[in-house]
Amino acid sequence: MTAQPARALMTIGDVLALLRPEFPDVTISKIRFLESEGLIEPARSPAGYRKFSPADVDRLRFILTAQRDHYLPLRVIRQHLEAMDRGEPAPPLGSRRLDGAARRPRTLVAADATAPGPPVRLTRRQLLDGAGIDEGLLAELEEYGLIRRSGAYYEGEALTVARTAAALGRFGVQVRHLRAVKAAADRQVGLIEQVIAPQLRRRSPGAHEQAAEAAREIAELWVRLHEALLSAGLRETLDP
Repeated sequence: MTAQPARALMTIGDVLALLRPEFPDVTISKIRFLESEGLIEPARSPAGYRKFSPADVDRLRFILTAQRDHYLPLRVIRQHLEAMDRGEPAPPLGSRRLDGAARRPRTLVAADATAPGPPVRLTRRQLLDGAGIDEGLLAELEEYGLIRRSGAYYEGEALTVARTAAALGRFGVQVRHLRAVKAAADRQVGLIEQVIAPQLRRRSPGAHEQAAEAAREIAELWVRLHEALLSAGLRETLDP
């Protein structure tokens, strides 16, 4: 195989900078996790540093799109990638031939409603159609406090919660199992509130905005820590 020209190869930081505008939640630990799962195989420099080709970036973009817009599990994404590697036409993302999804989210709210930008507010019908769920699952999510309605509308995060719960349901994870996740998130919110409380009490101009930015940064770091710990725990479980 002909080696890629050195100028075509990128560091993991370069790749992150390329993908972040389209996938704000992508992190270095996320890319490393996908590599550990065998979904991407970047080259290595003599010193052991990862070097990504444009084809690697395209592959990452495919994976992240499949997760974000279609909530496909990794096993299904792997089937798509293996078909592509064999030169076979992969079924369209969201096709029932591989993922078995009963309903495909409508384009109206198929994008990640938690992405940066104006706040998203959804009617009940938009939430049901956007997440591809039925009334029964939504009622259960509301019963266990994972989704709350604000007046006549739902906030954008409700779409992510509903679609994730539906995807987990295909693995046999029931809504009642998610109560622990909700409880952990509530504890983390409480801790963040304690950390930023001194900033919120300040009367200086911009203090509230600074506290909000600090809260968002802490939350992002918390997600990265959780992702790394989860990856490490799974490695201990799955490695022979």
